[in-house]
Amino acid sequence: MEKVKAQIEELLYENAADFEIAKVLKQEIKTYFDTLEDTFATSGGKDFLVKHTKKIDSILKLIFKVAQREMFGDYAPMKNSIPLALVALGSYGREQLCVYSDIDLMIVYKDIHGYNTKEMIEKILYILWDTGLKLGHRVHTVEELYAVSKTDITIKTALIESRFIEGSSFIWMETENAISQIRHDDIESFIHLKLQEQEKKHKKYPLTMEPNLKEGVGGFRDANLVYWIGKILYNTNNIKSLPSQVIEENEYKTFRVALEFLFRVRSALHLASGKKEDKLRLDLIPKVSQLLGYPQTKEGHMKFAKKVTSSLKIIRLYSTIWLEILTRDYTNKYNNNNYITPSKEKETFHTLLKELCHHAKKPFYAHPTFLKALIISQRSDRPDDALYKTIATIFHQPYSYCILTSLSHARLLKYTIPPIKKVVDLPQFDGYHQYAVDIHSIRCMYHLEHIEDTFIQDLFQSLTADEKVMLKIVTFLHDAGKGRKRDHHFVGASLFKIFATKLHLNDSLIKMGETLILYHTLMSNIAQREDIYSEKVILSFASHFPSKKLLDMIYILTYADMSGVGADIYNSFNARLIKTLYRQSIDVLGRTAMLDEAAKRAKKEASLKKNHDFLKLKKSEQKKILQMPSNLLFLRYRPQRIVDISKKALETNSYEYYITNHDYLTIEIIRSGTFNLSYLLSKLNALDIVNMDICKLFNELKYFKIDFAQNVSQEEVGFIEEFIQQAYASTQMRSTYIPDIFKEDIDVDCEHSQTYALMHLKSKNQKGLLAYIIEMFDEMGIDIVTAKVHTLKNRVRDMFLIEKNGNFCHNVDTIIEKLTGEK
Repeated sequence: MEKVKAQIEELLYENAADFEIAKVLKQEIKTYFDTLEDTFATSGGKDFLVKHTKKIDSILKLIFKVAQREMFGDYAPMKNSIPLALVALGSYGREQLCVYSDIDLMIVYKDIHGYNTKEMIEKILYILWDTGLKLGHRVHTVEELYAVSKTDITIKTALIESRFIEGSSFIWMETENAISQIRHDDIESFIHLKLQEQEKKHKKYPLTMEPNLKEGVGGFRDANLVYWIGKILYNTNNIKSLPSQVIEENEYKTFRVALEFLFRVRSALHLASGKKEDKLRLDLIPKVSQLLGYPQTKEGHMKFAKKVTSSLKIIRLYSTIWLEILTRDYTNKYNNNNYITPSKEKETFHTLLKELCHHAKKPFYAHPTFLKALIISQRSDRPDDALYKTIATIFHQPYSYCILTSLSHARLLKYTIPPIKKVVDLPQFDGYHQYAVDIHSIRCMYHLEHIEDTFIQDLFQSLTADEKVMLKIVTFLHDAGKGRKRDHHFVGASLFKIFATKLHLNDSLIKMGETLILYHTLMSNIAQREDIYSEKVILSFASHFPSKKLLDMIYILTYADMSGVGADIYNSFNARLIKTLYRQSIDVLGRTAMLDEAAKRAKKEASLKKNHDFLKLKKSEQKKILQMPSNLLFLRYRPQRIVDISKKALETNSYEYYITNHDYLTIEIIRSGTFNLSYLLSKLNALDIVNMDICKLFNELKYFKIDFAQNVSQEEVGFIEEFIQQAYASTQMRSTYIPDIFKEDIDVDCEHSQTYALMHLKSKNQKGLLAYIIEMFDEMGIDIVTAKVHTLKNRVRDMFLIEKNGNFCHNVDTIIEKLTGEK
């Protein structure tokens, strides 16, 4: 700075133009801002802001000196003689000026003849504007200040935190007298308006994962409000100086640590964004956390964001308690029936929790004195059996949400509900959730207790009292498993089971709760991402919830979960989708065998998703495999075998075959397009088929696996390969052999499902039987989705799952006639 002063001195000596002086200052300011990151790295939170404030002070003092020299030359009067003072306002006045915040400057003067005060003010402002500093300024005479303060609450607030920078100390003394008058003027209205202003800002900027550090819940405005009202009442220069009956030392220490951290976060936010920025956007978290020394990993970012949320909650808690003490003689904000106070001054935590439960028959807010009582209450290191009995009653109340909110504000939520411990303040960087896990969970509880959808409300009211309690616990703990390496669905289900056992829920309800948490995201995912008119999709979904009671509960839970994410997440569009999925699922509940099959397939799919080779495949290939229509493949084969077959299919253009000839002959074929299976079977009718699987895969591919009772010679293997190749190209042959089948051997079920019909054939084993059936189906354009062919004790037990394309169910009589030869 000394070098800059010397340059300006030289320019003044040379009578240089103002813009030349401003140019030097502008370069100095640019150099200063370019090195701010280095300064930030070696400074504390408030310390950095004070350094920055002092730097701006030094620039303003220099500009004042330049203007003084230019106005008066070598005959400049003493500063105190010039009726003008530069005064800092707002965060600049509090010495909390952030990097790119506006520099709020007030120039106070007296218009005394002979001093050309107005011209000097203009010169100061012109030079300031030319430097490029982001300036917010006011110019007033001392006499105007009181009247100006009456025009706007924001102006009055700025004036009471004024700080002298440069100029006449006499003018500043008169300014201080005016400010003292302003400070004492209509205190009650000031407090009322500031509390009203705070309430509006809290509604506008709730505590999300992208908090507004300045205006939002727990932000700097909450801390400022304590200072402003403290200044009005006690003329204190900082929060720490407030009387001990307002602020206790141990409270202030906790508060100060949180505030210091947030000072650093806001400074880093400005540096990271290169502009004035109060919203901690998710995309800025990596850079901001890096400036604060956090590891540049997902865990590092989460740790940083978690501390931000925690610090904002601390500011909210203590500013709420202190503001109530400061304003209780001036406002009736807390003097209504919606706020509950502790019955005694000092009580145990257990007693206070009972009081919260007692009041939860109707909505309430915990009075700041209740929050204070909670945080200073006596409590054991962890809940004991007696306390767990009271904890259980939280979920029996109509307004559990109010209890949980009070505990959260007092920072005792994780003590009271241990399973939530690891997710308190935990961010959710998934592009979907807007709140930390614990806040989201409390919001879900609110929406469960305030269901707006009348259909879902009726479902909830149909539950028994114990079922409602269980569903409340599930709703609150559904995301408790997050923040671990294991899937949060599984962890959450385990945490719920342990907690519910301590609350003495019965085993059947615990089992239902585990299921709900294990699949709590399934309904919204299926409804919004899958074909909810596909029978396979419906059966797969419903298989997890095999009773109407469970379906009702997952529907209610899905509503609460989505509503707790944020505004308009649960909307009319997805509400229709979810309701359709619910109704479709209700319709299939009676189909026990199909649900059982779907449940087994779902279990196999879950195992498949963990398979190492499956996970190596492209996402699009994984999706194709999981959407294969044939259940047989999933029910009959192990995950690795399914992957192996699928990988071969992904590489198949026309057809591939694999022959195994050890103890018995096995032929596997994967084909697309036309394949004359009946031709192949007729060529091999000398061999006994003991088992055949036909599975529809993807991309119009089918998989055939035929097991024979015996093996063959190596020479015969060569013939079989020729038969396979001929079958792919062949359209020839109509078998003259008609097997011996009777009507009672055939069972056709065209109502098996909306999509598929089922045919069972139980008859004596005969050469060419299968070839005949396959050929007949091919001729009639009947598409086999799955076939299970099995021979035991000279009897065949064949099952064919057939697509309903109009060619089967409309021709049942014809099919039976052809199969039986009109017997």
